[in-house]
Amino acid sequence: MINSISQSLSPSSALQTTKLTDNSQAGGSSFKNMLLDSIQEVNSAQLEADKAVENMFSGGDTNPAEVLTAVQKADLAFRMMMQVRNKLVQAYQEVKDIRI
Repeated sequence: MINSISQSLSPSSALQTTKLTDNSQAGGSSFKNMLLDSIQEVNSAQLEADKAVENMFSGGDTNPAEVLTAVQKADLAFRMMMQVRNKLVQAYQEVKDIRI
């Protein structure tokens, strides 16, 4: 998913992203890096939940409450990520519709 986002950038937006990244390295992490890290955390939570479910169904020594907690944690993280995405798209649409 992250690779598809990076590959869909046009050359001009990639240049702008590079400039943003170069500027932010002197002062801290950029919004892009924070967003990519958050996506990576959500992905790892989902993979962890998948492993817990697979382990439980294969007869491993797993507490069902821990599996349920991992699945709910992954679900909540994914829903939160989708809400952030929706808000970003909504803000982009509002900025795009501003007439100068």
